[in-house]
Amino acid sequence: MQTSFKALSLSYKTAPIAVREMVSLNEIGCKNLLDKLKEFTSAQEVLVLSTCNRTEVYYSAETDLSKEIIKLIAIEKGFLATSAIAPYFISLQNHDEAVRHLFNVAIGLESQVVGDFQILNQVKNAYQWATQADTVGPFLHRLLHTIFFTNKRVSNETAFRDGAASVAYATVELVEELTQQMENPRVLMLGVGEMGSTVCLNFQKTRIKNVVVANRTHHKAVELAQRANATSIYWEAIQEEIALADVVISSVPGDCFQISPENLPANGFSQPKFFLDLSMPRSIAKEVATLPNAAVYNVDTIKNRATEALEKRLASVPAVEQIITESIEEFQNWVQETGFTATVQQFKNRLEEIRQQEVARALKKLSGQERELLESVTKNILNKIVKLPVLELKAACQRGESDALLEGLSSLFQLEKQEA
Repeated sequence: MQTSFKALSLSYKTAPIAVREMVSLNEIGCKNLLDKLKEFTSAQEVLVLSTCNRTEVYYSAETDLSKEIIKLIAIEKGFLATSAIAPYFISLQNHDEAVRHLFNVAIGLESQVVGDFQILNQVKNAYQWATQADTVGPFLHRLLHTIFFTNKRVSNETAFRDGAASVAYATVELVEELTQQMENPRVLMLGVGEMGSTVCLNFQKTRIKNVVVANRTHHKAVELAQRANATSIYWEAIQEEIALADVVISSVPGDCFQISPENLPANGFSQPKFFLDLSMPRSIAKEVATLPNAAVYNVDTIKNRATEALEKRLASVPAVEQIITESIEEFQNWVQETGFTATVQQFKNRLEEIRQQEVARALKKLSGQERELLESVTKNILNKIVKLPVLELKAACQRGESDALLEGLSSLFQLEKQEA
């Protein structure tokens, strides 16, 4: 039986943006951490999820591996001391709590903008990377596919996905608000990752039509600009474009790009210029806000913009939680039945070994017809012996009380412990 699923979580609920930056992992970092966890810990099934709002590790192990995981995250990020980040992590050692937490995160109940649909895609990416790293077993496979099915139910049966209350849309809404007094405001988009692309495409639904896109890989900027009816420029031209833009939006990770006062006019700007930082780590220095007519917004301030959609989603939360509860119950039944089926099969195999040993002693003295009769009779006896315990176990499984019976059966017949 699988009873050792755990979670280690650091999120916007427990940590400021500066701390989240310290532990934020890109795709390569997530994959490296998966490899390190395989090599240096006893974790059996592992999923690493890192977004601008959270860095989490889900794993199966008999003991708490929180200290080891935090240390490996620190090593991956290039520092050894963990004292600066360890207090911000929450460790969920209870199996049921960890399962529900992953459900809540993936569905969007834990998102900064409740119901953010992007988190599910990020969970799917994490699942793909874990599968490639061979850190996903039957338990995580079943759990994640149950979550994906649950998301479909939530979308079809509730208003939790209605509207566009994601961080990306909240960004668009904020830009509209900030530029409402401007005629044909010019917006510069830096980076065409998932977040940047979504923001850029959402502008098509607004009055913001003068959008310029830049990316280090130019052809990606061109492709997005074509889809979004925007204009693409070469990365080398961004300094000139920043000077022309009314709004600068960056989704480029700060460990490879920075906008700071040093590369902006020392005397600031003649009219308001807004900098929106969607990246993690941050790519727009907070000191930019000290320049005349400059304002900086980061991911902690860009939230809850789509008020009406958000209210609908919040009203749907009880229904979503009920769907999640039903899915968890179904999933836990599968976990119990998997352990139950494996143990029953071992029980049958054990009895069959005993039957064959005893029959083998008698076969030498019997004729062919007598041998067939002995085989038939002993197999019937075995099946009748197994039938009653199996029926009792099935009933106990439906009541959620099968663990004790399975443990007893395993002990009595010296069966190997089974994990789902």
